[in-house]
Amino acid sequence: MAKVSELLRRLKKDGWHIHRHGKKHDLYRHPEKNGELVIPRHGSKELAKGTLHSILKEAGL
Repeated sequence: MAKVSELLRRLKKDGWHIHRHGKKHDLYRHPEKNGELVIPRHGSKELAKGTLHSILKEAGL
């Protein structure tokens, strides 16, 4: 498992940026890739393995 903050570092390195802040989740977009990523706003908490894999798959990583 990985922390949300580690996932965000990886996404930002790939070019994803924050599009909109939500109450419990943030939306991220990429300038060249289609779609949006919904990322929970719990920086120090661990993501479930399935959630992490789902986000990485959507991001194309």
